[in-house]
Amino acid sequence: MDKYKIGFALCGSYCTYRKVLPVVRRLAEEHEILPIMSENAYSTDTRFGTAQGFIDELREITGRAPLHTIKEVEPIGPKGLIDLLVIAPCTGNTMAKIASGISDTSVTQAAKSHLRNGRPVVIAVSSNDALGINAKNLGALLGMRNLYFVPLRQDDPQNKPRSIVADMELIPETVREALKERQIQPLLKG
Repeated sequence: MDKYKIGFALCGSYCTYRKVLPVVRRLAEEHEILPIMSENAYSTDTRFGTAQGFIDELREITGRAPLHTIKEVEPIGPKGLIDLLVIAPCTGNTMAKIASGISDTSVTQAAKSHLRNGRPVVIAVSSNDALGINAKNLGALLGMRNLYFVPLRQDDPQNKPRSIVADMELIPETVREALKERQIQPLLKG
């Protein structure tokens, strides 16, 4: 695989970070990674870890401090800073904003800025309401050009029947396909 410049954006689904960060590390072995964090991810300590701990880990993996403001990510599109953007985890809130054309966070602004150049965005959903109120946003994004999804599944159908999570291990394969303008298949996992 050729070496690409990949933006990797983390949103606030903190429970998935332990699955996502090893994937960032794998991608960083082959590509240049521009780390991005939503404002909430950058500043919120949770039971899953401290914001500073995740910031430090991203800096160690990528050799760069994560961008975390709208001002910092806005040049992504105009300056063509990346070849592909990964949003993992992508929360229901972020899905809704992208589907509605709202760019009021660092991650949604990075997506808007990057998409304006017709370049690929890979989305790894992690949302407790993706099959509920956010189903319409998931559907809208599935139909948009230049958006590619990491294969996803219900993570706990009995206890959280509206919850969906992407198979984070498949992010590198999804990236490879998206760079060829193809959606990895199958999209839905059992």
